[in-house]
Amino acid sequence: MELYDSFALVLPRERLLRNEPMRLHTSFRVGGPADVMFAPAGEEELSLALKHAKRLGCPSTVIGNGSNLLVKDGGIRGLVIRLGDAFSETRFEGGDVFVSPGQSLARLSQMAMERGLTGLEFASGIPGSVGGAMAMNAGAYQGEMKQVTQGARLMDPVSGQVLSCTEEELCLGYRESRMLKTGEIVTRVHLRLQPGDKTEILAKMEDFNARRRDKQPLNYPSAGSTFKRPEGKFAGALIEGAGLKGTRVGGAQVSEKHAGFIINAGGATARDILDLIALVQEKVLKDSGVKLETEVRVLGEDA
Repeated sequence: MELYDSFALVLPRERLLRNEPMRLHTSFRVGGPADVMFAPAGEEELSLALKHAKRLGCPSTVIGNGSNLLVKDGGIRGLVIRLGDAFSETRFEGGDVFVSPGQSLARLSQMAMERGLTGLEFASGIPGSVGGAMAMNAGAYQGEMKQVTQGARLMDPVSGQVLSCTEEELCLGYRESRMLKTGEIVTRVHLRLQPGDKTEILAKMEDFNARRRDKQPLNYPSAGSTFKRPEGKFAGALIEGAGLKGTRVGGAQVSEKHAGFIINAGGATARDILDLIALVQEKVLKDSGVKLETEVRVLGEDA
């Protein structure tokens, strides 16, 4: 039996897609097809999909909105589970916020501002979802998820079992977390925000967003900052210092606006982007002795 039909026996067919192009689900706008894609409506369906994949001996991959993701040109084998709008439930109880992983981080920061709650201003321009932000401990402008996180519910990617973890147990660090090591899936996050002045919160958000527009190549497809910040240095400055600003491989380019961003300047393939990443790493290492590590999550297989 074809893989799609096997999943259609146990999952709602209207939310199952066959050979779905991953370029439609990543901010880089590149990537080959997922064999099968499923958008669960909640924890129960997510668990069911994972368990069925295990029974079939089929690999499973969970994604959010694909803003920090590079999928290779050959696509992703097996099942891709996309946590989208159905996983965006958000509940405010005073300063305590209980939010599902598919919620937009920018939208969440807007909702907090509207309620006069401070702590998420740094996230107002980050294009990712809450689940991805937790896995990467997303941050900007001296703020990060760790600062406002109280705990989370995680689902085991094989058994589908759920457990609750404290902030300490999530092991949040610079672009790292327990989830990146274990593959556990965030299904609910508990954040704690503080009362603040709505006008001041909005002003800070507008300032951060203006700085982003001024410095970052937001008019091109990308996955945000391509490389992690080396200790005591800035990746963009090292790349620019190595004379790489504007360097192209096929349709991929080191942004002329901010060298820390690799962009899809038009018609790029995942191979173009990966080759440009390797070129940047090689030349920066030779120029400054610093080995740049990627911040972008790479999935799939070559064409």
